[in-house]
Amino acid sequence: MTVFILAMASSPARAAPDAAFIQFIASLWPEAQAQGVSRETFDRETRALEPDYKLPDLILPGRPATGAPAQAEFVQVPADYLKEASIARLAEEGQRLLAKHRAALDRIEAQFGVPATVVLAIWGRETDFGRYTLPYDGLRVLATQAYVGRRKDTYRNEFILALKLLNDGEVTRKDMRASWAGATGLTQFLPSEFYKHAVDFDGDGRKDIWHSVPDALASAAQQLVNKGWQPGVRWAYEVRPPSNVDCTIGVPEVTKPLGEWLRDGFVPVRGQRLGDAEQAQPASLLQPEGIYGPAFLATKNYFVIKEYNFSDLYVLFVGHLSDRMVSPVAFATPWSASTQLRTADVEAMQRHLTRIGLYSDKIDGKAGMKTRAALGAYQKSAGLKVDCWPSEAVLRSIAATR
Repeated sequence: MTVFILAMASSPARAAPDAAFIQFIASLWPEAQAQGVSRETFDRETRALEPDYKLPDLILPGRPATGAPAQAEFVQVPADYLKEASIARLAEEGQRLLAKHRAALDRIEAQFGVPATVVLAIWGRETDFGRYTLPYDGLRVLATQAYVGRRKDTYRNEFILALKLLNDGEVTRKDMRASWAGATGLTQFLPSEFYKHAVDFDGDGRKDIWHSVPDALASAAQQLVNKGWQPGVRWAYEVRPPSNVDCTIGVPEVTKPLGEWLRDGFVPVRGQRLGDAEQAQPASLLQPEGIYGPAFLATKNYFVIKEYNFSDLYVLFVGHLSDRMVSPVAFATPWSASTQLRTADVEAMQRHLTRIGLYSDKIDGKAGMKTRAALGAYQKSAGLKVDCWPSEAVLRSIAATR
């Protein structure tokens, strides 16, 4: 008896139910019902649901920071994210899959106008061509993000639509594995994206982005089309900029026809001769590392892919991987050994740039196009080297002005 009592005492105690979370989930029933979710489905799927407070991007008052700070796209420097070995491996596998799924991919190109290599590259980036097992229970992720995430309203709707997916029999709970941000399937859709863009391309009566490669790739193509994809237009051109380039003009709002960029001294690194139609296409300057590393002229389709995942590095990975399935040529200009400042430091820069009127976008700690351009403008005003990159020198200069 004594031994039994000691064993019982040493076993871990089960955590008490999170009453506030349970109440929050229960309060969502009317919204779920309005989306056609049955009471049976709602009760079954939410009965044992618990929040996961270890996810990134949560607001947890009184609790220490938990989970990873952000997606790799936003915290890694380009050299780490765009590793040649990874791209070469995926490109080789993509070429094999290009042949394996040729019939379906030809139909996708013909119907949607999106190159086969682009949808394959999205599949490769998102789930390593289906070999990466997504680590989270999708419903639990969405419920947690709806409860204490930084974008509660968005995730509230996604959670309701996830219940609808289960109710409609589109996917089982077991198969609805997800990323920490709630995206699911071979090509990573949020539930709302499924209902907007999913396609039954194999004709079996189901829009199965979890198991059917034709459905998943056609759905990715449909999403790009619905967001403005232009057939026959490249995603971007790697270029060598003129030595006197002003990196502060590298924002989406500054567009010029490709021909005008060429006349201003930007030279395609592959020596491409652009025809009249290509030269008429509008493009923006993209310098992911400021004046360091490769430079690109980004077309409208670049920004369409960015609607799929709002990260320059993501688009560069997908676009370059799609090119590598056709040609084994790496980036002409190597990525520099730049270091990435902490998210909190970039947020501090963004707040200061906002206060002095140089920046008006989100305070998110991510050194995107608008942040880099604003940093360049600050560097001009402060007499610093203008490289449009969030460096320790900029951080020290901003700190000294406070």
